[in-house]
Amino acid sequence: MKKIIIVVLVIITLGFSSQKERAFDSGEWFKFRVHYGLFNAGYATLEVQEATKNNKKVYHAIGKGYTTGMSRFFFRVDDNYESYFDKETGKPYQFVRKIDEGGYKKNQEGFFNQSENKIFVKDYKNKSENTFLIPENTQDIVSAFYYLRNYPTIDKLKVGESITIDMFFDNETTKFKLKFIGKEDLDTKFGLVPTLIFRPLVQSGRVFKEEESLTVWISDDDNKIPVSIKASLAVGSIKADLDAFKGLKYSFKVKLKH
Repeated sequence: MKKIIIVVLVIITLGFSSQKERAFDSGEWFKFRVHYGLFNAGYATLEVQEATKNNKKVYHAIGKGYTTGMSRFFFRVDDNYESYFDKETGKPYQFVRKIDEGGYKKNQEGFFNQSENKIFVKDYKNKSENTFLIPENTQDIVSAFYYLRNYPTIDKLKVGESITIDMFFDNETTKFKLKFIGKEDLDTKFGLVPTLIFRPLVQSGRVFKEEESLTVWISDDDNKIPVSIKASLAVGSIKADLDAFKGLKYSFKVKLKH
């Protein structure tokens, strides 16, 4: 269950935009409701604020995930992910990862040196410090969301084509690849929402049925926020749906309201 929740939170942080103008601004906030089968497993939220780093105004994004109800009784999750990143380039300066997942805990901070393509990671739980080499323009798990929302060529993808980014997570840089599937008008609690469909490629095995078990629906408007996520698991399925939002820079497009 721990790995399942982590992957869902990762996908929630991935939205896309064809806009050259910034697709978000300070004050944006939204919440997802996460279901495991018929059960409400928990919630995930993501918001962006303004902060100062090195006497420069930057964005401070905060992502949280937590279980509720009976799910919390069986598997307690309290996750906090943060990122400080440049307003113009989208490159991250610092990340925070503080999680508690059924007793599995991590408490880390990472500091990016963009000029030298390095990241210095402080692990407070294990009382260790390490420096890692990273490719140019490597994102952390949260900054990736905002970086991709302004990705310049996402609107030029044809069905079946993919994009790949470098993302630093768990002390290593991984290639995160997403394939464009097509478009669909999705029935949501807000009404019929035009969406773009992407399929992140994940490793098959014990958790997921196959490499393409995850599907994410992104709002086909200027915000490009995730609307729904589904994952077919080795046992059962998990689903996350947009539950609430505020502070979007653009109007949320709905074709037909309930």
